Amino acid sequence: MILKALTVGLLESNCYIVGDEKSREAVVIDPGGDFEEIEKEVKELNLAVKYIVLTHGHFDHTGALAQLKKSTKAKVLIHAEDAPMLSPAGQPQPFLMESGADPCPADGTLREGDRIQFGESTLEVLHTPGHTPGGISLLIDKIIFVGDTLFCGSVGRTDLPGGSFKQLIDSVKRKLLTKGDDYVIYPGHGPVSTIREEKRNNPFLTGV
Repeated sequence: MILKALTVGLLESNCYIVGDEKSREAVVIDPGGDFEEIEKEVKELNLAVKYIVLTHGHFDHTGALAQLKKSTKAKVLIHAEDAPMLSPAGQPQPFLMESGADPCPADGTLREGDRIQFGESTLEVLHTPGHTPGGISLLIDKIIFVGDTLFCGSVGRTDLPGGSFKQLIDSVKRKLLTKGDDYVIYPGHGPVSTIREEKRNNPFLTGV
């Protein structure tokens, strides 16, 4: 598996490029900004982007979506409950700032248990609501791309429209902490961590 992480946009979101070594097909997760940087990395890795997958619909994870879609012709996938957020009217307001990005509707919607195939590699969809109603995490091997559900030492904010702290903690407990301690989490912001580290040190999760 090919895995490249980029920090993009004004809010320093993590964008992940995940590629299948044999076929060179790839998925881009959360293109939050800096389209040229993402495009350059995809070309340098000699990858063909098959899907653009969004862990949720907030603008800091979708800022370069329209440009990347136009450049790659890849299909845009998002959970059904967050799909309306890909139109300007669907963004929670006020939400820090306007992105200025062009609207880009989804080509398909995702639900719990869906599998996204690219080459011989597969991402499994885990529905992890709480930060947004349609928040998802993506599982491949012992790696979980968790979006803004879980961070190193913290959890996603739940004070925006559609957020629920109770739902978020339930998602983390049932869908993420039940994985092995050696599973690596790649969050939507900040550094990589592991399930073990979060069980031990995350103040929102200790004792759960």
